Amino acid sequence: MYRVGSGGISRLAVAVLAAGMLTGGALASAGAAFADESTPNAGGASATLGGPVDGAFQVAFVKQDGRLQRTIAGLYGMKLDNGGRIQTYCVDIHQPAKNFAKYQEVPWKSSSLGSNPDAGKINWILENSYPNVTDLNALARAAGVDNGRLTAEQAAAGTQVAIWRFSDHLDVTAEDKRSEKLADYLQENAKHSAEPDASLSLNPPAVSGKSGEKLGPVKVSTNAGSVQIATSPGTPAGVKLVDRNGSEVTSAKDGDDVFFDVPAGTPDGTASLTAKASTKVPVGRVFTSGEGDKRSQTQIVAGSTESSVTSTATANWAAKGPIPAAHAVVNCAKGGVDVTVSNEGDKPFAYTVGDKELTVQPGGSETTTVPVGEDEAYKIVVKGANGFEETFEGVRDCETASTTGGGGTTGGGGTTGTPGTGTSASPSGGPSTASTGGSSGSGETTGGDLAQTGGSSATPLIAGIALALVAVGGGAVFFLRKKNAPQAP
Repeated sequence: MYRVGSGGISRLAVAVLAAGMLTGGALASAGAAFADESTPNAGGASATLGGPVDGAFQVAFVKQDGRLQRTIAGLYGMKLDNGGRIQTYCVDIHQPAKNFAKYQEVPWKSSSLGSNPDAGKINWILENSYPNVTDLNALARAAGVDNGRLTAEQAAAGTQVAIWRFSDHLDVTAEDKRSEKLADYLQENAKHSAEPDASLSLNPPAVSGKSGEKLGPVKVSTNAGSVQIATSPGTPAGVKLVDRNGSEVTSAKDGDDVFFDVPAGTPDGTASLTAKASTKVPVGRVFTSGEGDKRSQTQIVAGSTESSVTSTATANWAAKGPIPAAHAVVNCAKGGVDVTVSNEGDKPFAYTVGDKELTVQPGGSETTTVPVGEDEAYKIVVKGANGFEETFEGVRDCETASTTGGGGTTGGGGTTGTPGTGTSASPSGGPSTASTGGSSGSGETTGGDLAQTGGSSATPLIAGIALALVAVGGGAVFFLRKKNAPQAP
């Protein structure tokens, strides 16, 4: 049962509430990477969801359709696949957070923020509140909090509540008075702040051309001072990475163009480059989930430790005939996935995207938008002459559950307790609630708790949910798997 006193819900009760998504194994080290290492990935930032950060969450209430529902508000910990940690806030309150969900960094346009006119305000909140702002007394004074003091859990809860008001456009109230004061301050003062750049990305992630030429360019985008680049093991002898002047390079910086230099006479084939940097994932970068049908709530970065970030790009070459390359990116505005196929050969390249037959002319490029429903897992196969085949997989995550009718009791802004406990509560700083199905005393009906539908039904952990786990930086291209190199006729 939730034990509530005049000072608000007890820490133990909040811990039990938060533990709803976690099983006994949830504090173990993260599982496998989001995409296996051989998969070209223009963004390179992948992570595994841990759980709410201990001491950085509180209870909040969501008012929707005349009902009040409990949830928790605060920071999550994520573990970066290449080492390091990030802390994140949720930007989809009704979508459950799932144990060990795999995440990929994407640009705003490939997430629910792409069509949200208040996305920039969310970024401002992240830049001007906890944990990016560590002086909690100064933050409390700026917000007009009584006695000018905030705890970490109050600061995290207030920040999350303010974010939800812009990400989901719902009436969300913090249970704690000081948390609510901070949330109101952040909401009222939020301004538009530009989307941060990726920590590391390579674009395009696939190029092609004739042997004897420079293939590319592949542009490097990063917030790191320097990026180490190298061809992957198995690259044919003589193939090297060069700059625009043809000089061999082993490092690059933001904005540099890199080319594959393939000597004339090199047998038709393929190679890849790997870029690696040590940096922090910028505050405001978005991470979406998608591994099969394992959709989990979208997260946005609030803080990061330094970590190793990697990205990859591929090159195909031949002496003659069509020489294709393909990549894909989620396009939320068009309601699907953009599949782009280019051809740097001397003959047209005929190919299929699903059951659609297409042709790209020499030196040309064609983009096809494959319709994909919201929350729908996709597997798009591109096939062409001479054994060319590429497969793109992921989950389209472009809207919040609140905007797609997914609200009510079947989501979860965080981890929650069991619905329908029958506990009455009169929390300070928030709307009063009654037992599930009853009256709130203010004319509203309570809907219990936002149910955590994605977690395990095993016995939840109690209190002391150990922090931290992490993520990385990157772009919007998903899981490109090379199956066969093109061959000239």
